[in-house]
Formats: sequence, structure tokens, C-alpha cells
Amino acid sequence: MKLFTTKKLVIAALFAALACVSTMSIRIPTPGTGGYIHPGDAVVILCGIFLDPVSAFLAAGAGSCMADLLGGYFIYVPITFFIKGMVAYLASRLYHSMVQQGSNAYISVAACGVIDIAAVAGGYFLFELFIYGAGASLASVPSNLIQGASGLILSSVLYPLLRKPLSAALQA
Repeated sequence: MKLFTTKKLVIAALFAALACVSTMSIRIPTPGTGGYIHPGDAVVILCGIFLDPVSAFLAAGAGSCMADLLGGYFIYVPITFFIKGMVAYLASRLYHSMVQQGSNAYISVAACGVIDIAAVAGGYFLFELFIYGAGASLASVPSNLIQGASGLILSSVLYPLLRKPLSAALQA
């Protein structure tokens, strides 16, 4: 069994590009830390669903931190790589485990969204606590929860549209 094929590499690279573009496409500014709400978390979740854990980590992490780099959020680049990569990694492990155990695929997608909500809100809170202090890091939690919830909703909407074409592409 090949771990990396050209097709899998191309799909992972496309997911990374999509994570970057979707993160940069719509930005709703948030209070406290100067961050923003964006639809990129949906792509991070979908990376976990459609890719193996390592590819998901790399695609989601690279695409998301590239958006921070290009958008001028330099201080967030390393932590975004780690948080978004871990969300995709954990989502991949959870989704594939749940589906193998016979769980409904749509419930599995929603469970991945819950991982996103917890990891993004918690991860950025801890990071911002050291940089901005308790007040600003607490101020960013509600917006990170909204961002995670929107990622859950968007990934649940996009999943049925992408399921058959991406599954077929990854199998071939």
C-alpha cells in the first residue's frame, strides 16, 4: 500500500490552497486581539474527513497559517499551523474511527466540528493568554466559538456535495 501517491499529494495541496483562500475570503473583525472570523474552519474539518491524519494535519496547518502570513498576522503563523493542523489530524482520526465502527457519516462530520470548536477556542485562548493577557484572550473566546460553529455548519453542508467526487478521486 502506497502512503503517498501523486493524486493524494495533489488533493492535499488543493485542500491547503482552499484553506488559505477560504480563510482570507471573508473576514469579520473580532474584539480584543484584532483577529477575525472566517469560513476557513470548514475546510480544516473537511481536510480531516477526506485525508489521512498526517496529510490532513499538513494541508490544514499549511493552508491556514499561509493565510495568516499573507494577511499580516505574523505572530499567529506558528500557532495557527499547530492548532489547525491538530484539528484536522484529530478530525481525521475521529471521523474514520466512527465510520469504521458503523456511525452515521453525517454525525461523524458533526463530531469533527465539535473538535474544531473546542480546539480553536481553547488553543487560541491559551496562546493569546501569554501574549495579550487574560482580558483580551477571554474577549476572543466568543468569536472563536462562533467561528468553530460556522465551520461545523459549513462543513456539514459541503460534506454531501464533496463526498462522492472526492471519495472516487482518492480511491482511483
